[in-house]
Amino acid sequence: MTMPAFQDCPPLTERVNAYDEQHLATYVRLLMAEEEGADWREVVLVLFGLDPAREPDRAKIVHDSHLARARWMTETGYRHLIEPRMH
Repeated sequence: MTMPAFQDCPPLTERVNAYDEQHLATYVRLLMAEEEGADWREVVLVLFGLDPAREPDRAKIVHDSHLARARWMTETGYRHLIEPRMH
């Protein structure tokens, strides 16, 4: 399974965007890791391939920003996924 390319911070839009759709699996995995109490350093290494020892600031930003977007998806964003789309 290839990992989709990622930005350091996901685009923050009021609706689900293409980036969110591409990273839904990553968002779910982030939420599951948080629920299980996984160390964020291990999570960012596994999910994003970032070594927190070599890039601690960037790794933390990537992890935290994507986890925040994942939470947004569970609270608000999911609604946009189930709405009918205009073509």
